[in-house]
Amino acid sequence: MQYTRLGASGLKVSRICLGMMSFGDPQSRAWALDEAAAEPIVRHAVESGITFFDTADGYSAGASETVTGRLLGKLFAHRDDYVLATKVFLPMGSGPNDGGLSRKHIMAGIDASLGRLGTDYVDLYQIHRFDPETPIEETMAALHDVVRAGKVRYIGASSMWAWQFAAMQHAAERNGWTRFVAMQNHYNLVYREEEREMLPLCVHQGVGVIPWSPLARGLLAGTRDRGGVKHTLRANNDAFGDSLYTEDDFDVVDAVRAVAAARGMPPARVALAWLLGRPAVAAPIIGATRLDHITDAVAAVDIALTAEEVDRLEEPYRPHRIVGHT
Repeated sequence: MQYTRLGASGLKVSRICLGMMSFGDPQSRAWALDEAAAEPIVRHAVESGITFFDTADGYSAGASETVTGRLLGKLFAHRDDYVLATKVFLPMGSGPNDGGLSRKHIMAGIDASLGRLGTDYVDLYQIHRFDPETPIEETMAALHDVVRAGKVRYIGASSMWAWQFAAMQHAAERNGWTRFVAMQNHYNLVYREEEREMLPLCVHQGVGVIPWSPLARGLLAGTRDRGGVKHTLRANNDAFGDSLYTEDDFDVVDAVRAVAAARGMPPARVALAWLLGRPAVAAPIIGATRLDHITDAVAAVDIALTAEEVDRLEEPYRPHRIVGHT
């Protein structure tokens, strides 16, 4: 495993982040694993050198945070040995203040997350989406206060328009509040719209990029084929994933498969190696429901693609409508 600083911050993270959305309550997602089934996968990640873990309060209605806290507490000797990230924004109840980025919900959200995670602090606290109903200054002031209270070490954001992210950073700078150090956005070989505005902004701002869906919900790993053929339980139970990509994206998938075949390795390794070589990308967030998912992700860290291979992977790309912000 290799480690890198998260953007311009002093926080060092493993170059692969394990996304914990796959673990929690099988009743909420058909492909989610309970704690017992998740443990060998998380253990393999830890033994492979992964020290960066990402969850959210909204995953399995909080069950993912509970499983994450229990497993990391069991597998690491000390709390400071790993970097723990979670998120706030999604509704956690039916009340009018049970979601969003108001001061009320952020303050309630961090305390509830810490309780489920069984820890005194979160290393990276992220806003899961932009909240158009709450003033930016209110959100940034509340995030600054949870940092000052010692409950959070760093803050980050997730998918939104670049102007929204810039406005939030500017509000923090103008008022002397804590700035975002990370952007968790939708970015992979078949969805590269972030290269237009968000990635250059992150480079300029010293923000580390930790992409979600780095394998396009498994598309780049071979879980789907042309014509709607699906090969895994998740692929057959992922309506959100179905909304993100189109039949045209299989031209990119074919290029990934060709490069991988020439190298004698699984396509997932090639797709992740490409992403790890992109500007500002610190650590792709991978989902895993099998041990080999971890093995492939970790192996990708050491793969250096040639310029010719990169050109071959990028050439078939076709522009997309913007997806993933809501």
